[in-house]
Amino acid sequence: MAMLQFFIAVDVTVVNVALPSIGADFGVDGHALTWVVVGYTITGGGLLMLGGRLSDVLGRRRVLLLGTALFGAASLLAGLAPSFALLVTARLLQGVGEAIALPAAMAVIVLMFPDGPSRSRALSVWAAVASCGLVLGFVVSGFITELLGWRWIFLVSVPFILVVLVAAVFLVPGERPSGSSALDLPGSFLLVAAPLLFALGVVEAGEGDSTAPWLPPVALVGAVVAGALFVGVERRARDPLVPLRFFRNRPRVLANLATALVSAALSTSFLLFTYYLQDRLGAGPLRAGLTMLPLAVSLIGASVLVPRLLGRWGARACVLGGIGFTGLAMAAIALVSRFDAAGPAMIPAMVFIAAGMGLGIVGLQYVAVTGVTEDDAGIASGVQRAADQLGGATGVTVYVGLGFAPAMGGVDPYLASSVLAVVGLAVAGLVTWRISMPAAPAEEALG
Repeated sequence: MAMLQFFIAVDVTVVNVALPSIGADFGVDGHALTWVVVGYTITGGGLLMLGGRLSDVLGRRRVLLLGTALFGAASLLAGLAPSFALLVTARLLQGVGEAIALPAAMAVIVLMFPDGPSRSRALSVWAAVASCGLVLGFVVSGFITELLGWRWIFLVSVPFILVVLVAAVFLVPGERPSGSSALDLPGSFLLVAAPLLFALGVVEAGEGDSTAPWLPPVALVGAVVAGALFVGVERRARDPLVPLRFFRNRPRVLANLATALVSAALSTSFLLFTYYLQDRLGAGPLRAGLTMLPLAVSLIGASVLVPRLLGRWGARACVLGGIGFTGLAMAAIALVSRFDAAGPAMIPAMVFIAAGMGLGIVGLQYVAVTGVTEDDAGIASGVQRAADQLGGATGVTVYVGLGFAPAMGGVDPYLASSVLAVVGLAVAGLVTWRISMPAAPAEEALG
């Protein structure tokens, strides 16, 4: 499960450093290249709840194998894509594969480890692997793009996905599918359409000389309409994508909202790091990737400490601490940009981000899946992952999209993006303060 999580997480960020090479090969500009990143994260995040529902209805192992196989096939297609349109299609299919596989994988972990120290430790490993995958995506991309070419950033994962498929057959216990619930396909479509239209509207609105001035308002209105239709569909559906009983669990709902807000700032920081190193300092792919290594090392250290701190401090203190560290990281990014400092000056911000991701996301994950049963493990896992991924995609769209928009005039884009992220983190802190947290796991068991 951790191997699958790692390569799926890598694919979220691995394209960032390689985007200039992809654009040069296919003759497309940066505006079109945005969809190679955002299309994957939004499509994957929007379908995660359908994936969670599938694992509850059809069985976790069956859905896990289906999603993993689709992700591997889409990775192969992306690496061999002869045109930009086919590459974007492959990235969308990768998102679909992720959305099907990850909720099933997380449900397997949640159900195999009971509430308390063992589940906290398992989720810490899960989150640490995801975090390292996100960061190492930049490093791996730098090496591969410079030495082998950008196509190998997708092809390298294919043999490992085959290992996951074979191992899952033997190691993941099977169960009889319930087959008792219909799938909410209209709700799934609307949940993807709303953020995609929102992203389109925000990105186009930031282009000061857009050739289609009508497109931003139409896209934003379409996003609102899709969101409203989603609520209506969920109310009337016999088997809704997100059952109404889910929203009766107030701590779980608030934990997912806070997850989206924290993930928005974390994803923004990743792009700000790479933009600063490559655009501001002119670093090549390999140098930019190597400069990100302290972040990966710090994340590994955080993964060792977080289980112990969860048992000692409790979930609320860990989450609030993670939010605070993330806020310090955004301030450090703005400060480094203000003085045009060298790349190593970003190391303190990277350490703060590692602490913020380790404490904040793991603590919120623990709250979001506490008390789940066989019946709702898949949907709870799907909602939590969707909140994380859609929050990250929305953060990149809003914070970076507005911060770097030509319409901002002479404002430092790194300062603007950081300020927007800090505002979102302040809201996340207020939400976290209102969550009724579960009892902390026993420290001695975590140690």
